[in-house]
Amino acid sequence: MTTGARPNRKGDLIHWQRTAGPAPVCDTLTTKIAADVVVVGGGLTGTRTALGLAESGARVVLLEGQKIGFGASGRSGGQCNPIWRATPDELGERLGKALATRLIETTLGSADALFDDINQYGITCDHAQNGWVQAAHCASAQRSLERLGTAWNAAGATIRFQDKDETVRSSGSPAYDFSLFHPKGGHVQPLSLTRGFAHAAIEHGATLYENSPVLSMKNTDGIWTVTTASGTVSAPQVILTTNAYSDDLWPKLRQTFFPLVSVSLATAPLSVEQQKTVLPGGVTIADTRRAIYYSRYDRDNRLIFGCVGSTDNSADFGGIARLKEGLGIVFPQLHGIGIEATWAGRIAVTPEMMPHLHEPAPGVLAGLGFSGRGIAMTSVMARTLIKKALGAADDTLPFAVTPVQSLPLHWASRKLIPLAAPAMTLRDKIDTMLNRS
Repeated sequence: MTTGARPNRKGDLIHWQRTAGPAPVCDTLTTKIAADVVVVGGGLTGTRTALGLAESGARVVLLEGQKIGFGASGRSGGQCNPIWRATPDELGERLGKALATRLIETTLGSADALFDDINQYGITCDHAQNGWVQAAHCASAQRSLERLGTAWNAAGATIRFQDKDETVRSSGSPAYDFSLFHPKGGHVQPLSLTRGFAHAAIEHGATLYENSPVLSMKNTDGIWTVTTASGTVSAPQVILTTNAYSDDLWPKLRQTFFPLVSVSLATAPLSVEQQKTVLPGGVTIADTRRAIYYSRYDRDNRLIFGCVGSTDNSADFGGIARLKEGLGIVFPQLHGIGIEATWAGRIAVTPEMMPHLHEPAPGVLAGLGFSGRGIAMTSVMARTLIKKALGAADDTLPFAVTPVQSLPLHWASRKLIPLAAPAMTLRDKIDTMLNRS
């Protein structure tokens, strides 16, 4: 079968654009206006933040440089994986007991909170909360998952340990000998979810502008003037939610994370018989590889499959080849299936693999760095930004408020990022050979 996918240098055919709900109607900013809060960035974090602030009665203006959901929010795998890679004890050592306790409690409820939002605001985003299979690709990874599951269950999670037979039954994949099953996990159509938050924000009084990239920010007597090519917004509070697509608008902000890339494909729709052997029950799956494999269904029973890529063009440095190889490893029963689309999107990865909440100046907040946990944790960050903007004390928040600090040798690391995916893939293969479970 032919693939049907024709990659190009502009980001390929992004599958979610074909199946998303209607986009909000947003003008380009062409005037000078005033607001209580300016949100910069129209992804999941930005739209959910705008919605919450508008509900509180604030005059909210959101500025998006492209279209709502253009960045990671319209390009991700859409999986709700509601747990960190660190154990609660490790979080306590890193963050301190009080902060870790708030973060752990918030994390345990993060998936339910997201799906409650979807239901509360009537968002149509093909959502399903059927669980997440977190699979170990080798014996050392199995031991790590066993420690992770045990620790989070002790903190209140309800994670189930699955041996090889159980893993095969729940996922349909013969590639793994052990997995954790997270019953709170699930998936969404990420662009539809972003657009749904945007529609709800507008309904609650927020004003959203597209094709309005912010060029500068200037503070005068406690009021920030945010300038685009054809207009300005003046407000005492600015919230930056540009995540992996951050530029130099705020000095050093984009040097606080590594802009890695996720590449994905959409297969042709699976037959009824194929669906019985691939992710039966509509679960999602992600494994423990450095160049992680992850998969879920869309609403039309296409399989969405992804891994780590190199650039915004999914074909670069063998990205599509890695996708097809991974699909064959995880689901060999789909050999020869047609591929309808491939695409890529950036993800902001921090050294701690945890989000950052910054307050770089009075009246400026930034939340970013979701490190592959964006579907669940963008909403957590949005609620945190809302609380902080409305005056909540730092010691009530689930994230620490930290300064903006450039990572050492960030410029060199960025140049090497295109080589990271092939290097991680090689290390994963070595791990598998040396640590067979």
